Amino acid sequence: MIRAHVLICGGTGCTSSGSKAIQKAFAENIEANGLSEEVKVVQTGCFGLCALGPVVIVYPDGTFYSRVTPDDVKEIVSEHLLKGRIVERLVYNDTGADTEKILENVSLSDTAFYKSQNRVVLRNCGVIDPENIDEYIAMDGYAALGKVLTEMKPEDVIKVVSDSGLRGRGGGGFPTGFKWSLCAPNKAPQKYVVCNADEGDPGAFMDRSVLEGDPHCIIEAMTIAGYAIGATKGYVYVRAEYPIAVKRLQIAIDQAHEYGLLGKNIFGSGFDFELYIRLGAGAFVCGEETALMTSIEGNRGEPRPRPPYPAVKGLYNSPTVENNVETFANIPQIILRGADWFASMGTEKSKGTKVFALGGKIKHTGLVEIPMGTTLRHIIDDIGGGIPNGKKFKAAQTGGPSGGCIPASLIDTEVDYDNLTAIGCMMGSGGLIVMDEDNCMVDMAKFFLEFTVDESCGKCTPCRVGTRRLLEILNKITDGKGTIEDIDKLQELCMYIKQNSLCGLGQTAPNPVLATLKFFRDEYEAHVIDKKCPAGVCKNLLTFSIDKDKCIGCGLCAKNCPVGAISKTDYVAEGHKLPSLQIDPAKCIKCGVCMSNCRPKAISKI
Repeated sequence: MIRAHVLICGGTGCTSSGSKAIQKAFAENIEANGLSEEVKVVQTGCFGLCALGPVVIVYPDGTFYSRVTPDDVKEIVSEHLLKGRIVERLVYNDTGADTEKILENVSLSDTAFYKSQNRVVLRNCGVIDPENIDEYIAMDGYAALGKVLTEMKPEDVIKVVSDSGLRGRGGGGFPTGFKWSLCAPNKAPQKYVVCNADEGDPGAFMDRSVLEGDPHCIIEAMTIAGYAIGATKGYVYVRAEYPIAVKRLQIAIDQAHEYGLLGKNIFGSGFDFELYIRLGAGAFVCGEETALMTSIEGNRGEPRPRPPYPAVKGLYNSPTVENNVETFANIPQIILRGADWFASMGTEKSKGTKVFALGGKIKHTGLVEIPMGTTLRHIIDDIGGGIPNGKKFKAAQTGGPSGGCIPASLIDTEVDYDNLTAIGCMMGSGGLIVMDEDNCMVDMAKFFLEFTVDESCGKCTPCRVGTRRLLEILNKITDGKGTIEDIDKLQELCMYIKQNSLCGLGQTAPNPVLATLKFFRDEYEAHVIDKKCPAGVCKNLLTFSIDKDKCIGCGLCAKNCPVGAISKTDYVAEGHKLPSLQIDPAKCIKCGVCMSNCRPKAISKI
């Protein structure tokens, strides 16, 4: 009889940190201690708290162990699983409770990271074995599909989705039910359902984690969508850089076929649906729906002019519905719990929850799912644990290369589609990069623009040429050669690119520049007028100097300087000749190695 379950995170983050070795060590130690009949080891998807991985949770008591190594496993098995004594040093404690209360098994829901979350999309991630269809079924998996095929008409399904207020989670926020209703009436020999799992934003890993932790929910949702619009084939377009997600999705598809939940005559309803995986090569432009469909067809991923829209003429020139992973992941729960349940969460025009990938200068990097309308302050300070090292929050970038930044002055903004649009930002797919006082906003805009320049497909001139001109101006500014006129040129060129580019990549590429110009114009002016980078990031605007009064003449900076830019010298103070060092600005490459090796902190950058 199984009396305990050991859940081990098998998401990409924990896998890269060695969770496979931990899983193997548990299996070996459990067998060595004669516990094979009593303890079951389960590989799950991402728990969300990626900063503390690899993560192990022992049930039924729910003890949360963080940063576990293979060397820790023997102690956990011998002490916790065999003797019932929790290994205190490995227990995750961020509840504010004392150790005694923690060891009384404070629920994960009591921790600062989890207690404000409402896990709808992530409900099964970190809970079930994603490679076991029976565990998904045990969590009401495929019950929504059964309900749809045996109790509902296609128009009833679309009405429920429409009434729920679900909007596309891929960035644009287009109403999902309305999109389905546009496709359903169109007559064609073949219709398609497409899942966009390309997820190209730097720092975004929401869709990957859902596919790794709960792949069956996407299969179920796409089959429901197929029934609603009259499609019998579907494609999941996922980037090849997601090998774990691809593997688990294929396992799930095979299992669904074996159980009769994909293929012919599903649930004896007469409805047929087949699902296929198509791998993308990592082109950011293929996140745009028409470019994605062009890629599935075997052609170079380039966007198409619209209209006609995919609902009329999409994949293989047939009516097509395309949504991203997170959008689909909401569908089964909406069907089971009803439109009113989903609409009760969030704000008036942005219903439900949103998954964010927290990254950058924040304590708790990882995945969070919160109701729409949660303030940015609550996400960063309470759920994310704040900014490390006592630094001040400066801005948060939402929407990746297509989004904009929210400055510290607007940290109390309620995060939903309309509020972000109103301040010149956008939700995007859910990447949320946090920046502190050490980040240069001009450099940040340049980083994202470099990405979009590389990822432009080149089909239209405003994007292909315009973004390169933008980048040239930004490089000029960060090199200390910019002028006030260049700032005006940036603004003008940004608006031209937005208004004239063919697809969403080009239309949104200027957003990081526009947002930083709007909220941090003073930093641009410091770069072009004072020739200084206030954050000390832009190398060509930096000068490293040695404070002779602090310098002890140890020579560590000179020994570690890769270009020999530091030499010993003597100077006279109060009649005494004292040793010191000096930096030759002509040789200095501004790498900062000298500053990091200076024990008395006598070197500074200005």
